Amino acid sequence: MERQEPQRQNKYIMNQISIIVAGGSGTRMNTDIPKQFLLLRNDPVLMRTIREFHGYNPDMEIIVVLPPDQVKYWKTLCRKHKFTIPHTIIEGGRTRHHSVKNAMERVSPGMLVAVHDGVRPLVSRALIQTCFDTALVLGNAVPVTELSDSIRRVEGEKNFRADRSIFRMVQTPQVFQSDILIHAFRQKYDPVFTDEATLAENAGHRIQLVTGQPENIKITTSLDMCIAGAIIDAC
Repeated sequence: MERQEPQRQNKYIMNQISIIVAGGSGTRMNTDIPKQFLLLRNDPVLMRTIREFHGYNPDMEIIVVLPPDQVKYWKTLCRKHKFTIPHTIIEGGRTRHHSVKNAMERVSPGMLVAVHDGVRPLVSRALIQTCFDTALVLGNAVPVTELSDSIRRVEGEKNFRADRSIFRMVQTPQVFQSDILIHAFRQKYDPVFTDEATLAENAGHRIQLVTGQPENIKITTSLDMCIAGAIIDAC
């Protein structure tokens, strides 16, 4: 069961830091421009994402993780769009796991650290607040949503009905007390570590779920861009 939002805490009890991972390409968009740099209602996707975290806590350090060959282009975009929100650029690794691990080198014990997909620009400040508040009390917070479609389990050439009520779709930001992630990243890499929740769980930590938001979509395809634009226009 997802936990309800805890009583709001003072967000400055523990220092906060956010790692925004933007390592995508434009392959599934049929474009040469990486998806995090595509314009969403006149603003690059990644800039919209950063603004939400900065708006939630202007004093929080923001780390943006980019592939080495995209750093120069990102700096050009920042100048073009007059984007001045302070952030630190870290070069990513060969997988998302290694990219976050690179950024974690800047994270100290005793902090709250959020890891967020750069291509989830519609994350709300309320959800960011919920995740930080929950992690402050319970150690971590992972937003999830319920499945609305029927699902089936596939085994070879056979398939079977599955109970969607026992499954959840995982979102970001995933927020942890930094000591948990520092310890978890000492593990030997395994391809199953596709997010920080899996990594921390494998290190022996119980994952705390909070209710996510349907509009907090991850932009992967051109259809996702259309949906995101429609959500912006409607809100």
